[in-house]
Amino acid sequence: MSSPTTTTELAPLDLSKWRKVPMILIVLGGIGSAVGAFSESTRLQFGYSWLQAFMFCLSFTMGGMFLTMAHHLFDASWSIPLRRINEHLSCLAPVMAVLFIPIALMAKSLYPWMTSNPAEDHALASKLPLLTMPMFYAIAVFCFVCWTVIAFGLRGASLRQDVTGGAAPTLRMRMISAIGIFVFALTFTLAAILWMKALMHEWFSTMYGVWYFAASTWITLITVYNIALILKRMGPLSEVMKEKQFYFQGSVFFAFTVFYAYVTFAQYFIIWNANMPEETFWYVLREKGSWWDISMLIIFGHFFVPFLALLRIDAKLTPWLMAFLAIWAWIMHFCDMSFNIMPVFHKEGFVLHWLDLTTLAFMVGVLATVFLKYFAAHPPYPLRDPRMAENLGVYLPPGPTGPSYISESGAH
Repeated sequence: MSSPTTTTELAPLDLSKWRKVPMILIVLGGIGSAVGAFSESTRLQFGYSWLQAFMFCLSFTMGGMFLTMAHHLFDASWSIPLRRINEHLSCLAPVMAVLFIPIALMAKSLYPWMTSNPAEDHALASKLPLLTMPMFYAIAVFCFVCWTVIAFGLRGASLRQDVTGGAAPTLRMRMISAIGIFVFALTFTLAAILWMKALMHEWFSTMYGVWYFAASTWITLITVYNIALILKRMGPLSEVMKEKQFYFQGSVFFAFTVFYAYVTFAQYFIIWNANMPEETFWYVLREKGSWWDISMLIIFGHFFVPFLALLRIDAKLTPWLMAFLAIWAWIMHFCDMSFNIMPVFHKEGFVLHWLDLTTLAFMVGVLATVFLKYFAAHPPYPLRDPRMAENLGVYLPPGPTGPSYISESGAH
């Protein structure tokens, strides 16, 4: 039998033999990370590797949060079956807060400005009081508290909607999203600036928060696409994930491929065209050694490969292609995080250190374990969303004895 060519021709899937993979990642990654953290020769490498893995994984939490709020703000129907996946991703925020602890403990080693004197550093003085140690920790607490409140507020109302089916939970989710999107924009920008951009605090860029937002949403979209594909084949989403859901999700991924490329190029073009040393030095460093090769890989791999692959309409419904693009996107996103973080430590070129892999394995294992726990504890999709009927293509006319379900084909 030939392999399925579209999302409507999927064979059942059994992943029971893979259930131990997250725990294996936690054990192996945890041991490797601990060895690196407590060894004097690799402690600083561990700090940068941990930060790199943290910003990589934070993308999924923040991407899930944005997509959940966007679903409510646009009152979309096609994304209803995907909403619970995004809700669970956003509810990983408290886990990310715990994983931030090593960064908080090693902050003085990771961020040179923490040990600089503002009286002798004009760039640092011009960014006070943001770049101060108390503000660094206060903003971190503020961000994680806001993200946790938004994430659990949205999922809590969503679960109440499953029980009551009333209008109140729906209205509450819209209200939280309307307020939360502004809080999200502020906190996400602050996090990107303080945790990545401030590694080289002299650098100026007003687009950095938008860049990280575009990258995070981009990687989350293709990841959620493939999670839904797996869940459809395993059964939980088999009745609600139709062809149009996969097509629209793939289309938004395609759109963010272009949006990410636009933001990334615009940042580079504006800085390089202005030719101001306090801005261009960030790119000059990343043109040295093999960092130049990584920059070319990001240009062609992060943009041209997915862009050209998804130009055909039916490409967004081809399971093997979307699975390949998910793996490819993870690699590109990792290279992107390394390109933004690691030149501070490895100035001469890209280095794939074993701690880069162990820290990432540990975090992915932890987040996967918590996500699977969330998924097993709650319904796999919103059960009583008022627009689910529209999503499924059925008409529910009112009647004295209850609704009559009429599909698009006319069958009851």
